[in-house]
Amino acid sequence: MSTFKLWTIGAALVALGAVAAVGYVLLQPPGDLIQDAGFSISTISPNADGVDDVAVFSYTIARNAHVTLVFTHENGQRYVFRENEARSRGDYRVAFSGVVDGYTLPDETIDGEVERRLLPNGRYTWTLEARDEDGETKTAIGTFEIVEADLQLPLIPAFEVSPTTFTPNQDGVRDRVRVNVFLQKEAELAVYLQDNKGVKRYLSERLQGREPGDAGNHEFDYDGGVDDGYEPPADGEYILYAVAQDAVGQRIVRSSSLTIEQGGLPLAEIQPQALGISVCFSTLKWDDRYYTDNLTTGELIEKPEWNCSNQSTITLEQGDLLVFHLTVKNVGGTPIRTFGPFPGAVYEFTQRSSTLGYLEPAGTFRVGIDCDSALSDYPWRWAIAPQDELTEVFDATSNDTFYYLQPEQSAEVWGAIRMTEVYEAQNPQNCWAGLIHEKVSIDPFQNRVGAREVEIVPPAGQQVE
Repeated sequence: MSTFKLWTIGAALVALGAVAAVGYVLLQPPGDLIQDAGFSISTISPNADGVDDVAVFSYTIARNAHVTLVFTHENGQRYVFRENEARSRGDYRVAFSGVVDGYTLPDETIDGEVERRLLPNGRYTWTLEARDEDGETKTAIGTFEIVEADLQLPLIPAFEVSPTTFTPNQDGVRDRVRVNVFLQKEAELAVYLQDNKGVKRYLSERLQGREPGDAGNHEFDYDGGVDDGYEPPADGEYILYAVAQDAVGQRIVRSSSLTIEQGGLPLAEIQPQALGISVCFSTLKWDDRYYTDNLTTGELIEKPEWNCSNQSTITLEQGDLLVFHLTVKNVGGTPIRTFGPFPGAVYEFTQRSSTLGYLEPAGTFRVGIDCDSALSDYPWRWAIAPQDELTEVFDATSNDTFYYLQPEQSAEVWGAIRMTEVYEAQNPQNCWAGLIHEKVSIDPFQNRVGAREVEIVPPAGQQVE
């Protein structure tokens, strides 16, 4: 091989070596693994007064490494601020307010978990340790002092959840969770429900004269979103958290288990019939055996046949019965609760369900009949199914039995009102049916169903009074 070729090859190898050396220096610069580590000020007073509350800790890492920063009190107690965290080579700055990972002092009992807490007042030795990818370890050490720290924790001495099992379905039975939280000091307070995937649902605080975050008692309320028309979280086990964080960054967390059962949006409809109408109105002669009040149980009328007239006006004699007949279907995904009187019951015109011995429990669904001459909205109300077609559920807490129409279940409802009152300005008048969710709402699509004109005429040989 010629001398020229050998010289050329040699020069190329030297150049390649030079490039490699430059590249190594650029990628792995020489020097200490930790450089220029230290605090911007040597003393802080973390009490949220705006003066020396925070110091900036800065450092440079010459190569990729894992870093740990700890503080050792003059009494020998060690506190961790950062532990074995990955860092790429470069410059770093972090604001330090004296808050580190949570800890408890000897013989100290605290309700809940201390997640973040201020270091006690005193002098500290800080130690920054870095370990690079080759296992080389370097440390930097300095001193630091904390004075006049606001060491009072944002304790939560009371965290009360009731009930711990609830059924968000608007049936009036354990539909809501109420949470009482007592803050020992002023702090930001959040209460939320978390599922096993980490999804959080925050509870709204009930404002009762105390500002959010003030020291003292705070009340939260949760309905699963049902009251706003949203599907509640799926049935299952959840954790309810209360988190308090004060102005200096100390944080306390308390938790409680919460079970959701039978959750869902209650939905029901009055179903149209094959006759092309939704509510079948007819008439029936009055008989004293139908009379009912809270002391007398009268007979129920028989379920009418589906042979009601399609005439625009129903005519009946004063004192006789206006009979209705319709079908209700549970079109939602959760059972819906109902309450008597049950189908077939007969009302006097001036009676209400309480007169028959039935109140109006919140959350129950009932069929109501209303007329232009009625003295209140839907004064006459019935359960949405015969009792023997409903599912009975005994509730040990209230020592009561509740009745439910199951999802996709349909039931026929019928009853009657004795039309004894006549108002000439409203004769004939319109009468109609509605589906009532007691103490919740009347669905606007179920508010005036099957309206028919009703005319009251005098009994044979008499004038209308």
